[in-house]
Amino acid sequence: MDAVTDSPASRAPSAPSTRPAPSASRGSAASGGTPPRLIATDLDGTLLHDDKSVSDRTVAALAAAEVAGIDVFFVTGRPARWMGVVSDHVHGHGLAICANGAAVVDLHRGRQVVRVRPLAREDALTVVSALRAAAPGVTFAVERSGGIHYEPGYPPLHLDPVAVVAPAEKLLAPGFGGGEVAEGTAVAEGAEQPVLKLLAFHRELEPDAFLALAREAAGGHAEFTRSSRSALLEISGSGVSKASTLERCCTERGIGPEEVVAFGDMPNDLEMLSWAGTSYAMANAHPDVLAATTHRTAANEDDGVAAVIEELLRGR
Repeated sequence: MDAVTDSPASRAPSAPSTRPAPSASRGSAASGGTPPRLIATDLDGTLLHDDKSVSDRTVAALAAAEVAGIDVFFVTGRPARWMGVVSDHVHGHGLAICANGAAVVDLHRGRQVVRVRPLAREDALTVVSALRAAAPGVTFAVERSGGIHYEPGYPPLHLDPVAVVAPAEKLLAPGFGGGEVAEGTAVAEGAEQPVLKLLAFHRELEPDAFLALAREAAGGHAEFTRSSRSALLEISGSGVSKASTLERCCTERGIGPEEVVAFGDMPNDLEMLSWAGTSYAMANAHPDVLAATTHRTAANEDDGVAAVIEELLRGR
């Protein structure tokens, strides 16, 4: 899970953390397949404990991966400003894919956004209009590279203390936040603050039903996913996802999907887990993630990512 604007109380349904982790399946990287060159891991509900801490065991496993020459990418729905939770533990890797693929962040340069894949204003406004018609009562927040802004009715989950509170149409107006930024460009300090994604919340709709409704209403204008137990949707530019941005970063480094091991727990991880040559669902994962992956590891509270990394390194 990626707790973009969510609280621990709204975690996804999870399997008991006492469930034993199955052994790695035949053909996985952990059992002697293609040696991994990159580990891609989600954060909330995956690498992090429920209290948002990183265990000593996980810190040690990440450090050992670096020594072994394996890169580690943190691939999350979190914005760059929420990456302090792991920035002290990257051990020189320093790269995070944030906002479900909309931003690539250098953690060792002040969490600087070095690349963006924004949601175009016109598409964002179309989505807002379509969802207002299809799901009356919906409220929105606008996540920009410089912070989040939200509507008066948006729920007080983890809202930043400094934000503009206004209707989404005003938050998306020309000139607000500095204007448009082209895909792939870096964001310099003090420059434009592109829209990385919209957040849409509904108090009454069931989460998966809301997701299906939104995709039907506006799926041609944006990508829709979720990582919360509540009816909170995360909306990115068309073609933007954890998977597509991870693929771009890997291609630049000459790394193929068969050399990537990925970890996740929620629907916004599904494409990434499908793209990676070896993927693991956490024991506490959403049922769709458990159904879509062949490998399992222990729950986030039981350091499931660290356990697999340790096994990978034993096999090298």
